[in-house]
Amino acid sequence: MRPTSRPSPSARRLGTGALALAGALAVAGCAASSSMGGVDLPSVAPSTDGPAPLRIDAPSPDPREGLGAGLFDAEEAAWNVRVVSRTPPEEPFVGQTNSDLAFKDHYVFQGNYDGVQIWDITDPTTPRSVVTYVCPASQSDVSVYGDLLFVSGEGLSGRLDCGAEGVDQQISDERLRGIRIFDISDIDSPEYVANVQTCRGSHTHTVLKDPNDDENVYIYVSGSAPVRPSEELPGCVGALPSDDPNSALFRIEVIRVPLANPEAAEIVSSPRIFDDLVAPPEHGPAPADLEAVERAREEGAFVLEIGGDPTVLPDRYVEPLLQQFVERRGGTGAPTAQDSAALRSYLPQLAEQMGGGPTADMGPTQCHDITVYPDVGLAGGACEGYGLLLDISDPVNPRRLDAVSDSNFSYWHSATFDNAGTKVLFSDEWGGGGGPKCRESDPMEWGADAIFTIEDGDRMEFQSYFKIPAAQTPQENCVAHNGSLIPIPGRDIMVQSWYQGGLSIFDWTDPANPVEIAFHDRGPVNAEQMESGGAWSAYWYDGYIYSSEIARGLDVIELLPSEALSENEIEAARSVQLDLLNSQGQPRFEWPHTFALARAYVDQLERSRTASQAWVDGVRSTLDEAEAMSGGARRDLVQTLAMQVEAQADAAGDPAKMRLLADALAGLAAM
Repeated sequence: MRPTSRPSPSARRLGTGALALAGALAVAGCAASSSMGGVDLPSVAPSTDGPAPLRIDAPSPDPREGLGAGLFDAEEAAWNVRVVSRTPPEEPFVGQTNSDLAFKDHYVFQGNYDGVQIWDITDPTTPRSVVTYVCPASQSDVSVYGDLLFVSGEGLSGRLDCGAEGVDQQISDERLRGIRIFDISDIDSPEYVANVQTCRGSHTHTVLKDPNDDENVYIYVSGSAPVRPSEELPGCVGALPSDDPNSALFRIEVIRVPLANPEAAEIVSSPRIFDDLVAPPEHGPAPADLEAVERAREEGAFVLEIGGDPTVLPDRYVEPLLQQFVERRGGTGAPTAQDSAALRSYLPQLAEQMGGGPTADMGPTQCHDITVYPDVGLAGGACEGYGLLLDISDPVNPRRLDAVSDSNFSYWHSATFDNAGTKVLFSDEWGGGGGPKCRESDPMEWGADAIFTIEDGDRMEFQSYFKIPAAQTPQENCVAHNGSLIPIPGRDIMVQSWYQGGLSIFDWTDPANPVEIAFHDRGPVNAEQMESGGAWSAYWYDGYIYSSEIARGLDVIELLPSEALSENEIEAARSVQLDLLNSQGQPRFEWPHTFALARAYVDQLERSRTASQAWVDGVRSTLDEAEAMSGGARRDLVQTLAMQVEAQADAAGDPAKMRLLADALAGLAAM
């Protein structure tokens, strides 16, 4: 329906705000001020040629720096967020590593290296423990679908029977390396119903629900451990594909799980998505790392030179190696200076074994994480030395569309798409998550995020990096890790974990200029030495941010209004209610038509200065009037406003945002 030159009778009855906008409709597209019936009409003419860059005054000095240490009593800093609850781990998991999260209905599933914790989050201020399921197997990443729970296992000590005694034998039919499947139809009593063994285990996994297949779900398995002996799992081959086409290297596994019969889950393909990739460029150690190595040399540490990069050999490796040299000379007791000298002479050979091998000059042999976005038919593969863009329209046979590498990136770890599927962000887990990589001297491009636009649907083009701007101490493991989009309409806003760097919320709507807008952080777990802790992951789910704290349990955090984020935008985000969320399965956000949604777009037009303040005030006034009405009067006024906004869109500084507002209003009028 096109606007007419005369407002409807209901609009004529509704006061100056409605009359002003009805008149604006009559002069659709006009940026100049005009009047109708003696009422001055607001002009939509913007104060800028285009959207103004997002600017926000961050706190200075940054309160994240200098926080006091402690396990459960560390000092905290928060900006534009509020901690709703802090829930420590249940007793079996105290002192063990909490890993990733998955969500179903009002439950959070939290992985732990020793099993799975299920929390009831009906009341986010008081999460309630439902099940503490002990089942050791590093790293126990979790996903859910329907009545099924999937858990990754990669460690050599994981047992098929979930026993805590581990597996001592080099080859054993009791070992679990792959995917465990649980029936959670009775959430209080998960039933272990099946497993699928894989040649390299499952470090992480991705659940893919194909929109065209309602009978199955698919699991993409990323396993980065060495290939198992064929004596333990027949068919496992560690040779190069050129030597044996059945090689378990340079491929992922695709498992099909029949929803009606999960016991029949099986590997249905092993796509070689890494074909023809070469070794990516790399960067050397950071200045702080080089200084630490030199100090360690002076103190007598054992230093490996792998690919020209010096690495201090940890004590847990030094001690058994020294003992081997004791045994070689037929000695007993503690190692001597002779044994130490022998080990130092052996280090070059050890470095060659660790850093060389047949794949040293080739591309990645595995992915770390694969994020699928079924609604756009794409996946982002964070694959060690590369970021991959995959076509998943055929879920059994994902196909590589593009691959990017970057000398600033050390270990491509995870991926996140924007809601439109036109951008993708990759994180770099430089140091593997166990090192302090957010020190003041660490380059801002290392251990950061890299943001790409997706051009023509199949090509990635680099735009910028993002890294938390607050320096962390050498006692805090810190690097980019897992996060998700927050459903703020019309914007790309993400929450992301940074281990002991806490969590950061940033806007990457403009992919060339990401801006941090909120954060939460704690002091180190230990002020004297590095101990693992911090946010493993942070995800938005049904109005709150849930963060898996490696050492401290589960955090629940909520956004607060700020100059960068209005209450209307937050309220619109809260209106997006999910009943399922897996960290590597990205949903498309769709917003119900609410007054908060319309006001959120108006707030954005005001913040970006792409509509005049008089126009913004007029729209807000009319929305207030409409919300106070009911029935046909409300419908007519909102419909008139929708048509006026659409008619003026081209005259605004952000026509696309104006049309989002018009669509929101039209949907509201149709309710």
